[in-house]
Amino acid sequence: MTIVMYERVGFEGRRPSPFSWRIRYALTHKGVDAEYRPVRFADVDTIKQLSGQHFVPIIVDGSKVVHDSWQIATYLEDRFADQPPLFGDEAARHTTRFVNLWSDNVLNPALRRLIYPDFIWCLAPEDHEYFRARAGKAFRQSLEAAPADRQRWQAGFDAACLPLERLLAE
Repeated sequence: MTIVMYERVGFEGRRPSPFSWRIRYALTHKGVDAEYRPVRFADVDTIKQLSGQHFVPIIVDGSKVVHDSWQIATYLEDRFADQPPLFGDEAARHTTRFVNLWSDNVLNPALRRLIYPDFIWCLAPEDHEYFRARAGKAFRQSLEAAPADRQRWQAGFDAACLPLERLLAE
């Protein structure tokens, strides 16, 4: 049976979600066939009907529905244990989890402030209103006002990247 993966699609079929790309890479690395089903950014009802929440990616493997890129990756690792590993040994899995949490909770929020004002142009026009409302709520200001503090947000992003830069320099 082929796994079905739901992911958000932007303007002209672009796939802008880094979370979905993580799973695309994991599926490819594992050699697992998948059918990709795009959903619009504003199509929250479809996503909620599948998984009870509003984020992608989501995979459906038979009757099993899994959401959240980390949960999907660990599911794929366990489900296809005979395929090439995603993490290596258990210690590497924990290290990968740390990097996943750091990127989701430190790096991505800092990056969003910098890219969201331009990110909207990656989306289909019919998703612009949804995205503006969502981003405005997250930033507590309009999408257009978000870049006003760009220098401050750039400094925050630079600080978030410092551990990675130091590691790569070594």
